[in-house]
Amino acid sequence: MDTAILNHRDERDKTPLPATREECRARLIQLQSDIAAIRDQIAAADLDRQARGGQMDAGWYHRARTALRFKREELARLQAHQRTLPGGPAERKERLRECIIAAVRPDYNDDEWREVMDEAHRLLLGQGGA
Repeated sequence: MDTAILNHRDERDKTPLPATREECRARLIQLQSDIAAIRDQIAAADLDRQARGGQMDAGWYHRARTALRFKREELARLQAHQRTLPGGPAERKERLRECIIAAVRPDYNDDEWREVMDEAHRLLLGQGGA
């Protein structure tokens, strides 16, 4: 069995969290690939065990499950970190709103725009907003 991806880092050895969403996305893809590879190795070892009618190497199985757990923990930590980085869905949604306003505002005079804003506030209050 290939054990290269089973090597996990100690708590003191954690790599720093990525600074950008792109770096985070790349690391998430790598982790997902590593997790899939470990699961495939475990499944292949189990099939081999069934075919031979023997037992699986308990030490190797424990290392594989431990590596899988650490990779999943790192994946969860990275996903949480990615949500804190700028450029997420909430920020894109806010920029979209600003672009929509910039696109349609010139089509309204001040009184008409005030009516649009009043209606938007009524809708917001009707939805339980601020």
